[in-house]
Amino acid sequence: MSTSNLFQHLLSPLDLGFTTLKNRALMGSMHTGLEDHSRDFNKLAEYYAERARGGVALIVTGGFAPNIEGCLTPFGSRLASRGAAAKHRHITDTVHQNGGKIALQILHGGRYSYAPICVAPSRIKSPISPFAPIGLPSWGVQRQINCYVRAATLAKDAGYDGVEIMGSEGYFINQFLCEHTNKRTDKWGGSLENRTRMAIEIVRKTRAAVGKDFIIIYRISLLDLVPDGQTWSDIVYLAKKIEQAGATLLNTGIGWHEARKPTIVTSVPRGAFSWITQKLKQEVSIPVIATNRINTPDVAEGILAAGHADMVSMARPFLADPEFINKSASGRADEINTCIGCNQACLDHIFKRKVASCLVNPRACHEIELKIEPTHAPKNIAVVGAGPAGLACATTLAARGHKVELYEASAELGGQFNMAKKIPGKAEFYETLRYYARQLERHRVSVHLNHRATVDELLKFDHVVVATGVVPRRVKIEGNKLPHVMSYTDLLQGRKTAGRRVAVIGAGGIGFDVCEFLVHDGSQETPSVAQWLAEWGIVDPAVAAGGLGTPKFKASDREIFLLQRKSTSIGKGLGKTTGWIHRLNLKKHNVKMISGVNYDKIDEQGLHISFGEHKTSPQILQVDSVILCAGQESLKELYEPLQAKGVKVDLIGGAFLAAELDAKMAIDQATRLALKL
Repeated sequence: MSTSNLFQHLLSPLDLGFTTLKNRALMGSMHTGLEDHSRDFNKLAEYYAERARGGVALIVTGGFAPNIEGCLTPFGSRLASRGAAAKHRHITDTVHQNGGKIALQILHGGRYSYAPICVAPSRIKSPISPFAPIGLPSWGVQRQINCYVRAATLAKDAGYDGVEIMGSEGYFINQFLCEHTNKRTDKWGGSLENRTRMAIEIVRKTRAAVGKDFIIIYRISLLDLVPDGQTWSDIVYLAKKIEQAGATLLNTGIGWHEARKPTIVTSVPRGAFSWITQKLKQEVSIPVIATNRINTPDVAEGILAAGHADMVSMARPFLADPEFINKSASGRADEINTCIGCNQACLDHIFKRKVASCLVNPRACHEIELKIEPTHAPKNIAVVGAGPAGLACATTLAARGHKVELYEASAELGGQFNMAKKIPGKAEFYETLRYYARQLERHRVSVHLNHRATVDELLKFDHVVVATGVVPRRVKIEGNKLPHVMSYTDLLQGRKTAGRRVAVIGAGGIGFDVCEFLVHDGSQETPSVAQWLAEWGIVDPAVAAGGLGTPKFKASDREIFLLQRKSTSIGKGLGKTTGWIHRLNLKKHNVKMISGVNYDKIDEQGLHISFGEHKTSPQILQVDSVILCAGQESLKELYEPLQAKGVKVDLIGGAFLAAELDAKMAIDQATRLALKL
């Protein structure tokens, strides 16, 4: 089948009347941290330009506030003056020179703004900010509307092709729409007409200010997933009024940031929310855009072909691979570096006030700094170890023109990823391994599997990179060699099986993964969208306001204890934006989490534990399996002997640092080394 037939809906143009988009792919808004300072606009321009060259039809920037009180952080990104607009010209010119179109997102944080001057419809503090907002007087609401309009006109002056007005995800406009946050009794609150007045006025006045030939995207919340959220009739009323007010496109938003329902992480099935976009599409005549967990051209094509949407929005997939569209169009979909929905280098970075990037593509947002350029001095290089670090290093070196040989002691590529991919909800790791295998093939890397490299055979190379990874640390507990004691590798690689009562020692990321594996009995079956929605209690907002239903799931019949020595709360070190999901999921399955534990001994009765420095409250956990997830040790026995022989050698990944397994660090370190050699 030809590519044009394979992805004919995704690659077909979309006529907007006054302009045509060359395909149906929108690069959705994602804050990168480069928006906050104009000194970084050259980096931001190159980041967008690389995606424009990659073929995306329309880019939406990270959010820019229309005024100072709307900034997400103090002195964060905003567009409120002609001087500021002039600095955006470099961004828009660069995107246009590279064949793209770009819209600026106008985002007002409302009560999500992390500053004491934040404003909202009512004085109701957000659970994700320490500041209670100022409840706006009526004239203050009108002022905010005028600021949106000013930002849109400034965006047009700056050369943008349009704006996206952010009305979802629990931000300022969304706060007016929902009784959850709008307790007003004036013309901006109470009735549906009043609660929607501000959103409609913003779009109407923006259209009047910018004229007909300018894209206005309105981001509409379809599932608030908070109490007292919008009903379906509320949403349809708003959508129709927004269309009448002059919007060009309706982009869809799922869930507020404070909602306790996962919406974008890897455990969410692909395309899990396109059904609600289809429901909206039947109510309006302007194009509607589907969003969330659309990460492959097949998924995008399926949504469009089924009539669920007119376009698809993908944000993180374009972090992972700026060439997503070009590869889809040229029959190279197997070369796409797929977003795995991990959040570790994108959203987690933003919440830590760091510049965003991507676990599987460290070049994202660092395009100027990390250019892949051909080497002027090709070398013969050996990479030992085919885990994430070794794969990233070998493929990047080969792409630059070095001759690379990759050695792996086991029978397959992937290292620790081969265990991660077996964890329920982490099947996307298969995609990363597929991508690297294809890159090894493309760049003609010689791969030696089932081959434990020796110092002598590595002497012939100009340079050696040791990426041999880690082994589990053996916990020093009496009884740790009993048959019912095992490491996490024993379990995940199938060498041992766990019983019905299990103690997991170590509550880091690996301990949580092992518990997920256990509560699902090792099943890797991906739940259907319907099954997943039911498990999390997400329903049609025509059935329950905000889409909040009653969760329905089958609890595990295993009894599991997740233990850690530290007295801090369990799972504190997990990802900023994903940790709560893992903790909540294990709680649903009645996993007992215990901190501040002393491991006294293991015997046939089970695991003997006590608490505190004085070993108080001794007890026996009567378990029939004990799984050790208490750290790792680096495998680097080749490093010093190679150095002693005068070989130029580098150490990367787990072999360099055997802390909690960190694929983000490993791939980033490997890529940076490969770009220097």
